[in-house]
Amino acid sequence: MISPDQPYNHLPLLPPPREKLETIPVLRQAHKTAAALGELKGLSNTLPNPDILLNAVILREATASSEIENIITTQDRLYQALSLKNVEADPATKEVLRYREALLTGYRFLQERGFLSTNAILKIQQVLEENSAGLRRLPGTALRNAATGAVIYTPPDDYDTILQLMNNLEKYWHEDDNLSPFIRLAVQHYQFESIHPFYDGNGRTGRILNVLFLISNGLLDKPVLYLSQYIIDHKADYYRLLQEVRTHDRWEEWILYMSRTVEVTALETIGKIRKINALFDQTAEAVRLEKPKIYSKDLLELLFVQPYCRIELLMESLGISRPTASRYLHELSAMGLLSTKQVWKDTLFINDALLYLLRR
Repeated sequence: MISPDQPYNHLPLLPPPREKLETIPVLRQAHKTAAALGELKGLSNTLPNPDILLNAVILREATASSEIENIITTQDRLYQALSLKNVEADPATKEVLRYREALLTGYRFLQERGFLSTNAILKIQQVLEENSAGLRRLPGTALRNAATGAVIYTPPDDYDTILQLMNNLEKYWHEDDNLSPFIRLAVQHYQFESIHPFYDGNGRTGRILNVLFLISNGLLDKPVLYLSQYIIDHKADYYRLLQEVRTHDRWEEWILYMSRTVEVTALETIGKIRKINALFDQTAEAVRLEKPKIYSKDLLELLFVQPYCRIELLMESLGISRPTASRYLHELSAMGLLSTKQVWKDTLFINDALLYLLRR
């Protein structure tokens, strides 16, 4: 039994006993999760441009994951910050954009190296927090109940112990034990959150690692799974089940929770992809019929990849002149396919139908 206010320096190394992980309910759920994720992986390749979903999901994941840490911004502020070079973003929006960059940093690391490592985690956390403090070397970190202030868990505080646990976690990522990857996902997420290796940014780093873990196991091609909203919607269960593994070694419900998180989110994303495809086809048909002279697949893809669009973006991406880019966007706006918004000296052309779909 661990004591909440004592550092958990005897946190067990991985792996846990197999019989505690591979129960019949867990295996049934893992089968359902695998089916949903397999369908998502295949369907994501039907989009006219995969970056349509990638950009939207990364921003939603960044927003939701930061919301868990009480960092609140809006979709409008995020897209404005990405689209406008001369407008200063507010602090919360900057934090969320750092999450986006941290996720992409981890994804690029995975593409280049083909595996997860402690170095990848250090890079992710460095981008998130804009510092290079590295692994914790000082005591004093404790997790508290947000309502009462009571200490609910104190992670390991000995540097050598933290380093040993992180090395063990990295080894676990690369082991082939024939367990379902969804069991392994839950195990590695529990362990990372329990090690709590950094002074700050542990929760967001851990949520980034979840998606990267799925990619590293070949279950996704890109980080197009928006897991944090499910955790927000079931936040009390998340923290309760995480703590019950620490205090009572109850793995089954925790693994079921994490596996359901992936399944439910995958099914929601499948529905989103179908709606994006339908909206793209509907938009393309409208432009072909009403404005055949300006229709191009590249133009439409750009307006879906960058739903907040500027004249300069069209010029750079399509290699066209300012008058031509301006005419294209104003004609599409006149059709009702885009709305306009003036921000300082810039005019933004906004794909409202796509944004409405992505918010739901």
